[in-house]
Amino acid sequence: MLKSQILYIHGGDTFPTHQAYLRMLRTRQVDIFKLGGWNGPYLDRMLGKKFHIIRPRMPLQDNAKYAEWKIHFERYIPQLRNNVILIGQSLGGTFLAKYLSESKFPKKILSTYLVCPPYDDTLPHERLVGGFRLKSDLSLLQANSKNLYLLFSKNDNVVPISQAQKYAAKLPHATMIIYKHIPGHFRITKFPEIVRMIRKDTREM
Repeated sequence: MLKSQILYIHGGDTFPTHQAYLRMLRTRQVDIFKLGGWNGPYLDRMLGKKFHIIRPRMPLQDNAKYAEWKIHFERYIPQLRNNVILIGQSLGGTFLAKYLSESKFPKKILSTYLVCPPYDDTLPHERLVGGFRLKSDLSLLQANSKNLYLLFSKNDNVVPISQAQKYAAKLPHATMIIYKHIPGHFRITKFPEIVRMIRKDTREM
């Protein structure tokens, strides 16, 4: 029996100029004890018996360009089957929101999870550039997904709740969840809530 597929798109950064990108490389904090996130071994352990988790490494994660991500993403589409589950975290969520609002997806999507995705260029500490800006009409995003989830944290210091409100205004049929207990920009090692939702969606398929 074939496993259900989950395609996970990681986050990234965008910069308005090459000089801004180089400045970030020179000044960002480095950490040799970085903890693994919920999107890695934790998901494999919780879902790996029944799900095949696909994690494309998107091009130039630290200085992302939408056009390049789009080319790479589309290489995977022929390998996907109907009832695929899509997860996009941070910039990966914005990528999925943009792609699925501009293109009719050729496979049936069971669920799309957008985890703390930026909506526009009003973030307190980052710029949403590189071609990732969303168009005003997101209705095709809803039409592409049987289930659409928007997951945000009240304590997120990167993507504030105001971004969630903008998505909610454009996507009235999406399920919006704002967590009070999740710290920061979903920098957590376990995410049992999304595991339960994925299992529930597949049971009701």
